Amino acid sequence: MNAPQDPAATAPQPARSGPPVPLLVIGAALLIGGLGLGGRMWWRSQHVVETDNAFVAGRIHPVATRVAGVVTEMHMRDNAAVKAGDLLLRLDPADAAVQVERLKAQIAQADAALATSAAQIAQARAQAAAAGSQVAQAEAVLARTELDARRSQALFGAELRATSRQELDAALAARDVARADLAARKAGAAAATQAVAAAESARRSADAQKGATLAQLKDAQNQVGYAELRAASDGRIGRRTVEVGQRVQPGQQLAAIVEPETWIVANFKETQLARMKPGQPAQVKVDAFPGRELRARVDSFAPASGASFALLPPDNATGNFTKIVQRVPVKLVFEPESLKALGEAAARIVPGLSVQVEVELAD
Repeated sequence: MNAPQDPAATAPQPARSGPPVPLLVIGAALLIGGLGLGGRMWWRSQHVVETDNAFVAGRIHPVATRVAGVVTEMHMRDNAAVKAGDLLLRLDPADAAVQVERLKAQIAQADAALATSAAQIAQARAQAAAAGSQVAQAEAVLARTELDARRSQALFGAELRATSRQELDAALAARDVARADLAARKAGAAAATQAVAAAESARRSADAQKGATLAQLKDAQNQVGYAELRAASDGRIGRRTVEVGQRVQPGQQLAAIVEPETWIVANFKETQLARMKPGQPAQVKVDAFPGRELRARVDSFAPASGASFALLPPDNATGNFTKIVQRVPVKLVFEPESLKALGEAAARIVPGLSVQVEVELAD
């Protein structure tokens, strides 16, 4: 026999109005999260500019020789640290040494030519002095013969005829001879003076030739010095492409020295630059160190956009112009304390690494 049922238990339950409580909780959480995310995005748009078009930069010095030669010694090791002035490699200096000896012999010949020129100048000056004395002597003889000629003319013209016609002719002839001799002596003196000038000019020419040879000798000695290639700055060796026994040419790049100092070049859009200025702090994430944030600050702005520095800058005067947002390189420098926190790993921040930059726009 079945027990009687309770009428209240069997009565239908009234339906609840509105969504279930879990849905309300989820909706409220999503709304709060959306508001928070939107608020964060708005705050970042007003106080932060960011870009992932950025990379680490540094000074890279090419290692190249000034002279041609064969590498006889190699002191560069891949990725090794060097100091400014360290010997990197040495070329065979035999060719340059031969050139130095040849030029030294030419200088010795120039010295001998200068000594000969000095002797010729002394001889020419002596001859000029002798010619001058002969001119003075000829002038004295001419003066005497002219007196004799005038005296003979006076005596011959007198009424007593104190002298004969023959003696007068002889006096006049002696005067003419003295005049001709003086003219010849003066011409000889002028020639002797010209000889002195020519000898002095020859000496100046020999002296100039010696100077040119000395300059060539200095250049040849420099060539000998260029056989030793030394580091231009502190850094680390990279991209070495030379070995012992290889012949190299002037200007040929043999390796590169990368300085330890690095910085960041971030290419920001032109629309992001309005509130940026030097000195603003920035957060940097280097892809090589995931999960680590470094501190930096804005240092300076490039004087032109990246497109202006391109090998083939765009010509906007053509009819196919399309406006695109330009990017301007901005230099940022690492904060020293931030690099110290990395320890030895800071040495692995090298030029070329990709980074992400966030610049705080607070005044």
